Amino acid sequence: MTTDKQSYYKNNRLKQMRAFCEVVRTGSITLAAQKLFLSQPSVTLQIQAMERELGVTVFERRGPVLKLTPDGETLYALAEPLVKGIDGLQENFAAQHGRLESGELNIGAGESTILYILPEAVRRFVAAHPRIQLKIHNVTGRDGLKMLRADEIDFAVGSMLDVPDDITYQPVATFDPVLIVPLGHPLAKKTSVTLEEISQYGLILPPRHLSTWRMVKYVFQQHNLTFMVNLEAGGWEVIKKYVELGMGISIVTDICLTGHEKLARIPLNEYFPQRGYGLVLRKGRFLSPQARRFVDILREVYGIEAPEA
Repeated sequence: MTTDKQSYYKNNRLKQMRAFCEVVRTGSITLAAQKLFLSQPSVTLQIQAMERELGVTVFERRGPVLKLTPDGETLYALAEPLVKGIDGLQENFAAQHGRLESGELNIGAGESTILYILPEAVRRFVAAHPRIQLKIHNVTGRDGLKMLRADEIDFAVGSMLDVPDDITYQPVATFDPVLIVPLGHPLAKKTSVTLEEISQYGLILPPRHLSTWRMVKYVFQQHNLTFMVNLEAGGWEVIKKYVELGMGISIVTDICLTGHEKLARIPLNEYFPQRGYGLVLRKGRFLSPQARRFVDILREVYGIEAPEA
């Protein structure tokens, strides 16, 4: 490498840090190069120049797998918010002066959250900031966390039973659990039911990797009971339709009920906890002005104050 080229890479600290952070986020020099619109050799040279200048090694190179060294982890913790801050400087400056007129916002959420939790917040946000490109990704569970950890979404909105160590969860809204049955069903005219009564009929539940199934399983096990599943179906709207058709009964959250369904509903608060929906954030994630504004609007919709810093 020539002296001029060495000097070029050495004197571009921000580019070095940006390349380094993108490789960490994507886990690949190839993918980082694609996102930064650079060649793979350019990304490699920037990281090598940074390592020489700081006197550290940031990656353990084991074939195609890149793993951060302890020094690399320390550097990433310092560099990531700095790179985010510089890259978002113009938008942050505009936001500080009441101008939030451009940019992009990516939100991850499951179908039920998109249908029932987000609409009013989305309506207000789009009306107030029509030039911001809003993208809502229909993802749940592990897929949503994967996108969050890769910074492919700004945050997620949904329900969580177990919160990983690298994630924070901030409740926004809670709703009651109810049993829904077809009109004319033997349980339809009851105002309360027992788990023993429910266990006599086949349930329609969301896929078993989602939190509803896990909660139902936990509650029945706590009462030494078993339950039957007639059908697994994704989405409350689909479940409601199949219950209306008499294919089974279901345990849902009352946020999905409009009152126009051909169903009977029976409260289940005695057995099941309220279902919480909230913000799912990656710890240390720098929220853009667009993301912060949407979060503020979502809290306004549900009358929730921002948590103390």
